[in-house]
Amino acid sequence: MKLGIVGLPNVGKSTLFNAITSAGAESANYPFCTIEPNVGVVSVPDERLDVLEKMYDSQKKVPTAIEFFDIAGLVKGASKGEGLGNQFLSHIREVESIVHVVRCFEDENITHVEGNIDPLRDIEIIDLELILSDLEIASKRLAKIEKMARNDKSLVKEVKVLKKAVEVLEESKPVRSLELSEDEAKLMKHYNFLSNKPVLYAANMSEEDILDENNNEHIKVLKDYAEKEGSEVITVCGKIESEISELDEEEKDMFLEELGLKESGLDKLIKASYSLLGLISFLTAGPKEVRAWTIKKGTKAPQAAGKIHTDMEQGFIRAEIVHYDDLSDSGSMTAAKEKGLVRLEGKDYVMKDGDVVEFRFNV
Repeated sequence: MKLGIVGLPNVGKSTLFNAITSAGAESANYPFCTIEPNVGVVSVPDERLDVLEKMYDSQKKVPTAIEFFDIAGLVKGASKGEGLGNQFLSHIREVESIVHVVRCFEDENITHVEGNIDPLRDIEIIDLELILSDLEIASKRLAKIEKMARNDKSLVKEVKVLKKAVEVLEESKPVRSLELSEDEAKLMKHYNFLSNKPVLYAANMSEEDILDENNNEHIKVLKDYAEKEGSEVITVCGKIESEISELDEEEKDMFLEELGLKESGLDKLIKASYSLLGLISFLTAGPKEVRAWTIKKGTKAPQAAGKIHTDMEQGFIRAEIVHYDDLSDSGSMTAAKEKGLVRLEGKDYVMKDGDVVEFRFNV
């Protein structure tokens, strides 16, 4: 899973990125200190792997991971070459969804590129740059496809979809706001439009406000906006995340408890990202390793097996499955089998989050 962290200069993008990935991207109080996208890989915390590791006395534990891309700050006119120009756009096209960091904190020592704190204005600036870039691409492609469709009727559907994209983009609305059929959505996805990627808003707050969000006047406005758009808002504090990144797991839990916080910003971000992209994890376990695998909700058993190896999908016979909760409660696979909690599933089985599975296949 690849997530792109975007936002105006000086909203706390690189500070947040550094904290959640410990990748050491440069952070400074001036625009464009991040010119190339810094990439950090973060392991997804999963307590279920810890339990299975002990149960199977496994040699290693392999969690699933998320790649974070810290993408250079945007300014008005970026799609026309202002600031870093179109350089950032190619970086965003590589990611599956966008984490839009929005500044909701006041700090006279950190200048705001637009002069004052206004989350909705900041969102609109970045959205417009993505929309303008998409409009240029969609318009050029439509002109080309319309000519080709005169002699190739198989392109008529594509023309129709592109017209829809151009129309909504000309209204300064993102492609993701369109209501599309399943076939249209597949065609639209092929173009990898920037404004068609799902967005998660990360409200970067002060240390005081993160403990009581009602103190921050910008949060309600931002949440109302996101709800209307069908997006989600998570609240984070870059400074607190920076402190957490330097602690071990036990110290982190104590630190959060002392602050009165239930979870870190990273944990919030991971959960929200999984939900946004419709992802779940299944697990494999044995003496050699325990491992988590990320798949889309609705994935059937053979395709899940293909995540491990293509041979397993092609030669799929059946899957031996027990849910993690049942296995954990039973204490061992043998006990789970004795209780009748382990079952054999075929090609039509839809995988569930927390399934512990052993695939049977024939090469």
